[in-house]
Amino acid sequence: MGRPLRVAVVGAGPAGIYTVDALIKSGAEVSVDLFERMPAPFGLIRYGVAPDHPRIKGIVDALHRVLDKPGVRLFGNIDYGSDVKLDELRQFYDAVVFATGAVADRPLDIPGVDLVGNHGAADFVSWYDGHPDVARSWPLTARSVAVLGAGNVALDVARVLAKSAEELLVTEIPDTVHAGLAASAVTDVHVFGRRGPAQAKFTPLELRELDHSPTVEVIVDPEDIEFDEGSIAAIRASKQVDMVVKTLQEWAIRDVGTRPRRLHLHFFHSPTAVLGADGHVTGLRTERTELTGDGTVRGTGAFHDWDVQAVYRAVGYLSSHLADLPFDHVSGTVPHAQGRVLDMDDALVPGAYVSGWIKRGPIGLIGHTKGCSSETVASLLADAPTLRPAVHPEPNAVVRFLNDRGIEFTTWQGWKNLDAYERALGAPHGRERIKVVDRTEMIRASARMPVDRFA
Repeated sequence: MGRPLRVAVVGAGPAGIYTVDALIKSGAEVSVDLFERMPAPFGLIRYGVAPDHPRIKGIVDALHRVLDKPGVRLFGNIDYGSDVKLDELRQFYDAVVFATGAVADRPLDIPGVDLVGNHGAADFVSWYDGHPDVARSWPLTARSVAVLGAGNVALDVARVLAKSAEELLVTEIPDTVHAGLAASAVTDVHVFGRRGPAQAKFTPLELRELDHSPTVEVIVDPEDIEFDEGSIAAIRASKQVDMVVKTLQEWAIRDVGTRPRRLHLHFFHSPTAVLGADGHVTGLRTERTELTGDGTVRGTGAFHDWDVQAVYRAVGYLSSHLADLPFDHVSGTVPHAQGRVLDMDDALVPGAYVSGWIKRGPIGLIGHTKGCSSETVASLLADAPTLRPAVHPEPNAVVRFLNDRGIEFTTWQGWKNLDAYERALGAPHGRERIKVVDRTEMIRASARMPVDRFA
């Protein structure tokens, strides 16, 4: 080709940045540009991880080193599908990798989901993580709340709802989030799992963190600690499952303490309806389930109504359809073969690839994305000799294109400026940073030249 392979990566979250890392480490001569819808990079780490998870947010340090490498550029505040589309990107790049995440809630088809007070977990997470495209306030008037789901997102939602605002003040939460949580009326949070303790999708660390708050009492009903042959096999086969089950067993047999807020973990309860009056949530109806021997459950016909005034659905995320790409609306993924995009007739879409949740669905931990990215990069590099060359591969061509369209974009240096700005906001309060929420303010801070203080 006589020049570096030009690759565009759409999405600057972990999947996108791991894709860049795999490209750089491959030894191939490459030049990579990341396109991100938000003014700041890091995706899920910044807008999907609970603010009281500093260990997970430490992954940013590794991602930062990737974006610092030569031959890598960031174009933030670029909305794929409206600001730029696939055929336009192909003018400037030999290949395009889509590494977008999942920001929508998977639907739950039970009566009452349209009642006021019934929320999707993704929306709540976006609020407490300071996403610029969601409302600045959140209704926290419910005294008793139900969280549906038995995964880490359900635990994050439950923990943030149950903790006191002062406990979260040491994190990067915006002032609006702190004010909202400080006014919360919540005293009881109920988390419901349809199956048993051995089938829960919690990780041991996430689960144990529930019990670290001095204001939250974690309660497990001893009657919910039940196992069948399938459950015992799962415990024996996985150290992680074994650790989760032992923690739940310990909590089930201990005396209930006197901490002011209570977080109840319920198993063998399948939600069947959200109850309401005058258009608002007044309760949740669940059916008691039982194990069938192989780790699955069936309904018993015994129902229970719970007095709750809000319901949060944490039953899974779903990616959104990307313009000009085929899409499986059931799985929320782009059809592919080892990362190569396939159209609806299973034919290759030339020069188009996928990585991360848009490729495999919102499953697995952040670290699992590395293997996914490596597979996609291997496919891309194998195809490199046969890819249709970009018409305008020179790096400045895409910059001229964006400027000609009047698109205001942020850069990697811009993130460093914003990072310094947020840290400066937090310093007078003894906090590492205070996250900026407003998109215009983010762009303005990103455009500043690096200085020691900000006006």
